[in-house]
Amino acid sequence: MANIKSAKKRISVTAKKTLINRMRKSQIKTAIKRFEAALAEGNMEAATENFKYAQKKIHQIAAKGTLHKNAAARKVSKLASRLNAAKAN
Repeated sequence: MANIKSAKKRISVTAKKTLINRMRKSQIKTAIKRFEAALAEGNMEAATENFKYAQKKIHQIAAKGTLHKNAAARKVSKLASRLNAAKAN
């Protein structure tokens, strides 16, 4: 355990940020799962709406720094390609 005051503060700040980052990553995973569920059902309207929501969440969280911007772009691109492939069929 830390003895120095600044080290103790860093531990508490890190713990808080870890919880926030975990919550944000969970929001992304939930949004993607909802999109994939709508896609699996074949409901294109719901899939499109869920894609827009997931895209928005991913970019918001990347802007906060929890997710790298290239990782966010990769995730959105993957979702978009799945949506476009489903619309083509």
